[in-house]
Amino acid sequence: MSEEEKDMSEEEKDMSEEKKGAAASEASDQPQIMIQRVYLKDLSFESPNSPQSFTADWKPEVGVDLNSQARQLNETSFEVVLRITITATAEEKTVYLTEVQQAGLFHIANVPKESMGQVLGAFCPNILFPYAREAIDNLVQRGSFPALMLAPVNFDACMHRAWHSKPLKLLKLELKQAKLRQNRRINVRA
Repeated sequence: MSEEEKDMSEEEKDMSEEKKGAAASEASDQPQIMIQRVYLKDLSFESPNSPQSFTADWKPEVGVDLNSQARQLNETSFEVVLRITITATAEEKTVYLTEVQQAGLFHIANVPKESMGQVLGAFCPNILFPYAREAIDNLVQRGSFPALMLAPVNFDACMHRAWHSKPLKLLKLELKQAKLRQNRRINVRA
């Protein structure tokens, strides 16, 4: 191998290492969302009118209540808890009541602040929902009732609906309070 070829290959190596370094730097700036753990935080099942509820005609009304909460554990770790409560009633009596709190730990980094609500309120609950649905179905069947397979939920649409269903006065008040908090931060720094 000639000296010229050696010099070329060393230059190529240097350029290759620079590209790898630049790619790693770019990758570290990219939004990162990783599941660290999915776990069952709380689980309950009640059948207050058993065994009488087994002898009645099975025509229940099923109510579903969904809620999610998120809390920051450190700079990049967040716990998201999806709570689903199912209430089945027949003839104004509770047939069964079940509640599942399915939780997850998520590593979230480099996500713009304006997108965090969407990530924590829709993206993460979408990941947790199948686990919660399976737990609910299992509980209901163990209670000797017919299977209850919840339909998929569009958490993006739920967030959109919740945001747009707030009264206009409340939205204006929230925006005004946010501006005041922002102004205070600016004044503190000045």
